Amino acid sequence: MTNQSAKISPLAALSFQGAIVAVGWLAVWSMGPSGPEATMSWMEATGWGICGSVVTYLTLSTLSRLPGVVQNSLSDQMRQLYVFACGYSWPVLIVLSVFAGVGEELLFRGAVQGWLARHANEWVAVVAASLLFGLVHYLSFTYFIIATGLGLVLGAVYALTDSLLLVMVWHGAYDMIALYCLRRFPHLFGVEERSLRP
Repeated sequence: MTNQSAKISPLAALSFQGAIVAVGWLAVWSMGPSGPEATMSWMEATGWGICGSVVTYLTLSTLSRLPGVVQNSLSDQMRQLYVFACGYSWPVLIVLSVFAGVGEELLFRGAVQGWLARHANEWVAVVAASLLFGLVHYLSFTYFIIATGLGLVLGAVYALTDSLLLVMVWHGAYDMIALYCLRRFPHLFGVEERSLRP
């Protein structure tokens, strides 16, 4: 079992996620614009991103608690994520969520999906970028399927709206909601707090 004292320092975690943001910006810049400018304002993109993140979280949360294969195969990941969430202060978790939303969406949707959409069918690009997103988040096969599913949702939204801001907000807000709920209500995810204390 993971010990909280063995966690990565906040500075190292923030530096890693910050590096993903930098790599994402560099990839988008070097590959050129991915398509037409988004037609929605930043307020619309932010509002829809927050709404989408709530719906996505509720859907995935419900699916992950179904008895049987899904729930059993996610129990270790939920414990690991709980230890991770409890290992950092809320300001660090918020910045990590923002960095993950911005960096990973720049990289997977803006750069990879955008480039593939220009050189292949747009929906092939959505699927390929989503599979890569799932592989990068691989903790177990079930977690891979869930991450790939989230990638498909974000990829489809990006393909339909051309708004990177929308999917950045969606992803970052989803991460914040997931970390908050896991940390605040661990028993809903089958995590026993007492069993995780060193």
